[in-house]
Amino acid sequence: MYRPRVVDQELTEALRANGAVLIEGPRGCGKTATARQTAASEVLLDVDADARQAAALDPGLILDGAAPRLLDEWQIVPAVWNHVRRAVDDAPSPGRFILTGSAVPSDDLTRHTGALRIGRLRMRPMSLFEQGASTGAISLAALLAGDPARSPDTGLSIPDLARRVAIGGWPALLERSADQALRALRGYLDDVARVDLTRVDGVARDPDRVSRLLRSLARNVATPVAAATLAADTGGAEGALKDETVAGYLAALARLLIVEDQPAWVPHLRSRSVLRLGAKRHFVDPSLAVAALRATPELLLRDLNLLGLLFESLVVRDLRVYSQSVDARVLHYRDNTGLEVDAIVERADGAWAAFEIKLGPVLIEDGAASLLRFARRVDTTKTGPPALLGVIVGTGFGYVRPDGVAVIPIGALGP
Repeated sequence: MYRPRVVDQELTEALRANGAVLIEGPRGCGKTATARQTAASEVLLDVDADARQAAALDPGLILDGAAPRLLDEWQIVPAVWNHVRRAVDDAPSPGRFILTGSAVPSDDLTRHTGALRIGRLRMRPMSLFEQGASTGAISLAALLAGDPARSPDTGLSIPDLARRVAIGGWPALLERSADQALRALRGYLDDVARVDLTRVDGVARDPDRVSRLLRSLARNVATPVAAATLAADTGGAEGALKDETVAGYLAALARLLIVEDQPAWVPHLRSRSVLRLGAKRHFVDPSLAVAALRATPELLLRDLNLLGLLFESLVVRDLRVYSQSVDARVLHYRDNTGLEVDAIVERADGAWAAFEIKLGPVLIEDGAASLLRFARRVDTTKTGPPALLGVIVGTGFGYVRPDGVAVIPIGALGP
């Protein structure tokens, strides 16, 4: 049974505005199932050998069919892109094609040739709301519009969250046990190390080094870990890799949509604080970090510091899903005084909200104090006032504190 996704409405709107729409996301996040809800005909290039052969001879052969026509895993036959572009140019009506891809092709192929012709949508593994684990009683869109945060106790516990972090938002794994899901995810990462990373750009890489890089990223999830640290960890006993080598590994992982950095926010400040602009490192889903570390929910419950970082990464995943639907992006703040804010949601029109992310309610006070200190530092005459300051927590109720800071349980947050 299909579970509705936040991106469903985004796809409908994008098809009304574009002749073709490209859905990009990591393998296994549900792109094909989502596209099939709208498509009237389809070609599945990853499993249809005849279609691949026909497309290799003449990509135009696979374009005929009822619209919207789904071209699944189009990047297997890259020439399809230009034929779709040409078809849209020749008959410029909206909603003709849906393309899905599990790897981002080189910018040379798509950056200019699809401009103003092919819309793009990013798809990620399922948020807690999409999984049915969040009530959605507190809407991110409503928070950005100034509505207060209120919800009853969500009933989620810390052990529940440890399991959600470990299984992740992969549709095929939601009904599996944590052991079964993590075994599948370790196989997923093994495929990335052995096959996918080389296939994405044709550069041969040592699978052992790729695995060491994935483990290093997992140990440093939700932090702005320096490339030099990753290079040292990846090189192992043979010595640190060159900076440009590890940069190539990271770029290939990004093209596979396995990792997704969280950029820094650059506001106008009242103070002389110096902004730190390094991006925070995240997997597209925290379960990949758990799998890379060969951890389990039980082990995470014995290492609450690690679980806290993985919870932060889960919240960032969910914020990205919800933010995209309101044309917003998810950033972070850090300056030279040590002041940090875990997530800044900034809408395209400049409206913004700031969030601290805390696994347990005992840390709400610290999170609220950081947010209030941060708000005093931002020059709101230039940046505008925040729509919201909020602490996103793992458990409990949703409410607004006397100081104006909202407390938002992740089990109540939705689009």
